[in-house]
Amino acid sequence: MIELRNVEKFYETGAGRTYVLRRVNLEVREGEFVSIMGPSGSGKTTLLSILGFLDSAWGGEYYFAGAAVHKMNHKERAALHKHHVGFVFQSYHLIDGLTVKENLEVPLSYRDVKRAEAEAAVADTLDQFQIVGKKDLFPNQLSGGQQQLVAVARAVIHGPKLILADEPTGNLHSSQGREIMELFKRLNDQGTTIIQVTHSEVNASYGNRVVQLADGWVVGQEQ
Repeated sequence: MIELRNVEKFYETGAGRTYVLRRVNLEVREGEFVSIMGPSGSGKTTLLSILGFLDSAWGGEYYFAGAAVHKMNHKERAALHKHHVGFVFQSYHLIDGLTVKENLEVPLSYRDVKRAEAEAAVADTLDQFQIVGKKDLFPNQLSGGQQQLVAVARAVIHGPKLILADEPTGNLHSSQGREIMELFKRLNDQGTTIIQVTHSEVNASYGNRVVQLADGWVVGQEQ
């Protein structure tokens, strides 16, 4: 599904180039659950942004489902992101002025989904995530765990091939974090490819492979 060949990212400074990623080679098969680990500043979030087509200022080759991402323009990459990727962030990124139901409708509005189909998808997702009773509440009326549950629901409502999660349980207490990770495991068991950035060995244990980063280099991969 994903293949990176010698992917690099750097910033030009007065002292020369500062590398964030160095010669990253990585393959992720469809249906895998991969955890990216490493100390702060090792390039984990930058790598996730590249994988999710949010960052275009990098060198090397990136193939997604056989398509050469490195040869695409911004519009083509944005289309891949909209149609194939669901993002889950540590800080939820829900829209404060919208209800739970309205937050779930946002990604569907980007995809020209017909109104009746969108309403059915929202109803199914509310039911699947057991948040029907929360649909008219605003994010500030929810606990942290409930907000992250809605964020995951929003990420998967359009049936993405790939979920990218950046420290998805970082702001949650242990039982809430466990609920989110169990949810990811169920989604992966249903065939969704998941790549998460995490500091947690417990969270990493839900996946089937760990990629270790240090100073921008891939320094290890463990099944």
